[in-house]
Amino acid sequence: MTRLILATRNTGKITELRSILADAGLPHELVGADAYPDVPDVKETGTTFADNALLKAHALAQATGHPAVADDSGLCVDVLGGAPGIFSARWAGRHGDDQANLDLLLAQLSDIPDDHRGAHFACAAALALPDGTERVVEGRLRGTLRHTPAGTGGFGYDPILQPDDETRTCAELSAAEKNAISHRGKAFRALVPAVRELLG
Repeated sequence: MTRLILATRNTGKITELRSILADAGLPHELVGADAYPDVPDVKETGTTFADNALLKAHALAQATGHPAVADDSGLCVDVLGGAPGIFSARWAGRHGDDQANLDLLLAQLSDIPDDHRGAHFACAAALALPDGTERVVEGRLRGTLRHTPAGTGGFGYDPILQPDDETRTCAELSAAEKNAISHRGKAFRALVPAVRELLG
């Protein structure tokens, strides 16, 4: 069985990818980066989601000698020209401060009317082999930004993005409902053919 490393220490992402691979009938053993505690985290210095996903996947494949999958994702707001984009996790200055990021974005959009609050979550998922072979795909979830947060599920900007054709925010959806339509779910599922092609 081929071991496939997921370049994250986030157990939610690992569980999600395991489920997608299992649903696709892929037999690979999937482990997170925490299985290799000596491998340092990779700095996301790329200028696109795809750049960052490939940086992380290649670094882990080189360090472990196993194929690696990585993703990078964020929120792209139409009236902000696609920002926060790759800076989504550190929009307010500190990496991973979800509440501060959310508060700052809502303040920046406070006078923007509903019909100009279009946005999408984007995710790039990359597969890299130790020999340098790579594949990268993208997934998107379009929607509209609410004026106030709603829901307690999910993380990041989930409480303010209401997907198209939905009356609830991403944070009000069940995990199964969200995975079925999410940018990350779409990207990981789109990566399955590449995993099948390159790993069998």
